[in-house]
Amino acid sequence: MNRNVLFAIIGALAVIAGILAYQSYKARQAPSGVQINLGDNGISITTKK
Repeated sequence: MNRNVLFAIIGALAVIAGILAYQSYKARQAPSGVQINLGDNGISITTKK
């Protein structure tokens, strides 16, 4: 393989790893508490941890 191709693959993997880490961080930062939804099926109340 060409050296530039290897650098491109490594760079793409680093970007993907960064995106996944950011998504994981944001999922943990979700606010906790109670969520109240009003929809077609009525009212639903769920707790968020």
